[in-house]
Amino acid sequence: MDNTLTKQVANTPAAKRDAAGRFMGAHRMHKEVGKVAVMLTVLIFAFFASFLIGRYPVSPDMVLAILCSKLTAVPQVWTDTMETVVFKIRMPRIAAALLVGGALAVSGAAYQNLFRNPLVSPSLLGASWGAAFGAVLGMILHLSWIWVEVAAFIFGLVAVFAAIAISACFGNKSMISLVLAGIAVSAFFQALVSVLKYLADPMNTLPEISFWLMGGLSKVTDQDVLWSLIPIIIPLTVLYFMRWQINVLSIGEEEAHTLGINVRRTRIIVLVCATLLAAAATSIGGIIQWVGLLIPHTARMLFGASFATVLPASMLLGGTYLLIMDNLSRSIASLEIQVGILTALIGAPFFVFLLARAKKGWE
Repeated sequence: MDNTLTKQVANTPAAKRDAAGRFMGAHRMHKEVGKVAVMLTVLIFAFFASFLIGRYPVSPDMVLAILCSKLTAVPQVWTDTMETVVFKIRMPRIAAALLVGGALAVSGAAYQNLFRNPLVSPSLLGASWGAAFGAVLGMILHLSWIWVEVAAFIFGLVAVFAAIAISACFGNKSMISLVLAGIAVSAFFQALVSVLKYLADPMNTLPEISFWLMGGLSKVTDQDVLWSLIPIIIPLTVLYFMRWQINVLSIGEEEAHTLGINVRRTRIIVLVCATLLAAAATSIGGIIQWVGLLIPHTARMLFGASFATVLPASMLLGGTYLLIMDNLSRSIASLEIQVGILTALIGAPFFVFLLARAKKGWE
């Protein structure tokens, strides 16, 4: 009788709907796991392939042996030059591509959730051109490269805080006024960069400025990677722990207030964290466009609009994307192409493709 009752309960409409729901949930989970597995596979492949690209040839078995030598005792069958190329030249560049791409992508995702606008990018409030002004100023003053990057980072922060201050001075707390202030600050620093380019030495300094503004990772050293870890990892950690508040905030202010979220404080924290990420990435990579705009869209298309999943997906996709673009910049021509050029050439058409595939509006 118990078996008969169990069968009758299992055949009720409610039980069937519950079973169908569990099946669909498990199916979605398997799909998510499959997507993550593909992304990790592409990342691992791009990571190891990056060590093989360059003017100085290093075979795959030598790369693997050199990398393993730091983890376990391996008889040295490679030259000192090979080890220098792997650890001092290619490893910092690979790490920088992963950090810069991930930081720009997460910064863009945070800005887009905060402003509830899919067209927002990390350069919205002037961080990119503020950092550009700091870097160009450092080049004209002939500072060492580490101080050029520090100046870029500082002025990237100054530009965003100037936009926030301008918006606050007019007593308007709306996001539209902040966007307009950011546009004004960005245009101002862009004009200052043009003035500095006009004053720069056309034989030596001006070409260096032009290449930096195109965006590239050719000058990155292990020291650059180390100093950028703090202003990238700390904001990433804060955004991750605030992912649920940010997700609720993207739905609307009233809903956030209802759930007890301090909207103003959350906005400020998100702005500061996203700005730190954008300024740190720009200071070591130059102006690299489209990563912060394109990658969050791709993450939402793959994993949904929840910021709790968009954040790690954007970090992973952004780092992988920029690493692949940097590999292409080193391999598709006899001379290295600045990676910022490739991200624009490939990113703009791909963004049009994403718009064509998108369902509707901002979800």
